[in-house]
Amino acid sequence: MMRRLAAGLAAAALGVTVVGAAAAPAMADPGLDGGQTRLQLDANPEPAWRGRPLTLEGKLSVQCDEDYISGFVSVHNADHCRKSESWHRLGWKRIVILFKPDGSGEWEYVDTVRTSGDGYFETTARAYTSGTWRAVFEGSRWLERSEAADWVKVVGRRHHHH
Repeated sequence: MMRRLAAGLAAAALGVTVVGAAAAPAMADPGLDGGQTRLQLDANPEPAWRGRPLTLEGKLSVQCDEDYISGFVSVHNADHCRKSESWHRLGWKRIVILFKPDGSGEWEYVDTVRTSGDGYFETTARAYTSGTWRAVFEGSRWLERSEAADWVKVVGRRHHHH
């Protein structure tokens, strides 16, 4: 495991693109393409009032495993993985917020936020219609991509149709 990891690090250092790494499925060998990440998203309030601000907050973390501790600590801005903590929060990472109204197949771009130093992110958006809010972490050289979604019902009278 460590030998293959070292080879991957050497290739990355030389700027060689490891073919297939970007398209690797979520079940890919974590020793090969970095930390398995987990994104959490929570929208409040639920239900939301039409036209009122909705707070979207969440947390991005990475699983601390042997490989992570050995080579990736500095990359993640994570000082250490405590034994009691198998997931370590990831700071300063970009999270893209999307929204899909119920009954529509289209995801709409809402915002791009960065996690704080302790891995949390928060943004506000106006709620006009019930639908699914989605947060996506695109991944990076050492981190797999992950996403989370939260469906929110919007209540309140609709004064006029957009």
